Amino acid sequence: MKKYLFILMVLSLSFPAVISAEEYEKFLDLPLMPGAKTAQKSEKRLEMMTGASHDEVLDFYKNVIREEGYPDIKFREWKDATYIEDDGSLDWHSITISKDETDGTTVAIVKDNFKWIISTLVIRYIGVFVVLLVLFFGMSVSGGILSRLVKKEDKK
Repeated sequence: MKKYLFILMVLSLSFPAVISAEEYEKFLDLPLMPGAKTAQKSEKRLEMMTGASHDEVLDFYKNVIREEGYPDIKFREWKDATYIEDDGSLDWHSITISKDETDGTTVAIVKDNFKWIISTLVIRYIGVFVVLLVLFFGMSVSGGILSRLVKKEDKK
């Protein structure tokens, strides 16, 4: 027993990072900001308030993204918020960090869903046919003009 206790003590002293590693509460496998209070929570959305500044919250999530090695992440700076979006296959779709800090910083995490995927595909599908219709119209007009010019040349 003393031998196991000695080995356990040696391991705990040689690997302090493992012993003292912070375990954050998670939503959709995404760590949550420590000390944040949940304002609204459902299966698809989590909103929380924190006393930390916008920059502190942004740094926290940038570190999480870097440490986890998430690919396909895009950061968008808007006037009133910072929007972090996953264009890959993660469980969460976006993190919105508000810049209005009157009552604290609001963080909203939204679950990935198929509504925006399907709507994007529908918009692209319609867009392709609009482009094809414009090209068809332009080619029909130019074909009509050229055929009239050729007929005038043949009459002369």
